[in-house]
Amino acid sequence: MTTIQTNLQHIKSTLPDGVRLVAVSKFNPNSAIEEAYAMGQRLFGESHAQELVPKAQSLPKDIQWHFIGHLQTNKVKQVVPYVSCIESVDSDRLLFEIDKQAAKIGRVLDCLLQFHVAQEATKFGFSYDECVALLDSEVFGRLHNVRVCGVMGMASITDDQQQIRGEFRRLKQYFDTLKSTYFAQNDSFCELSMGMTHDYPLAVLEGATLVRVGSGIFGERMYQH
Repeated sequence: MTTIQTNLQHIKSTLPDGVRLVAVSKFNPNSAIEEAYAMGQRLFGESHAQELVPKAQSLPKDIQWHFIGHLQTNKVKQVVPYVSCIESVDSDRLLFEIDKQAAKIGRVLDCLLQFHVAQEATKFGFSYDECVALLDSEVFGRLHNVRVCGVMGMASITDDQQQIRGEFRRLKQYFDTLKSTYFAQNDSFCELSMGMTHDYPLAVLEGATLVRVGSGIFGERMYQH
């Protein structure tokens, strides 16, 4: 097996039933994705429209692509035909644009609402009050081409495991409250995406259903701009 395949096998061996792995393939070439694909991995995460689209066009069609980065509204049209889920919906404006573009091509697109739980201003996401205002709004009830399937978030980059677990725990509380308040009759509201290479084991302990691991599989990335 290649290094990528050995890493992938190891990560998967640490995940309990009910937790799915998003292999974060951004900045990695098609050949690296194909190595993971050969091991049965079908769920990959990308965070730039200009990178996702050519990959989706050229790689096997049974790959599920999740968009996991900050998505500008003017890029929504590019990614909507190719992704199975946009995990990083961080504003009402973005959700409305996804609904609009999905309607144009006759799709209902899965989305996760991204919350800002980290102690870092650079992270994107809703506050809890902002999210409630969106779900209570009249316009939310008129969205027919997005399916809100859960929530997503990132913990602070810190060595303090108690802080990380506390932030993940808060995200789980948001998920549970939204589920009981707004989505109790909605079986598709079931995803809690949190945890990356350095902290995904803590996220699993706090209830993650999706973890997003990149460098733990593919190695440190060669960043391209």
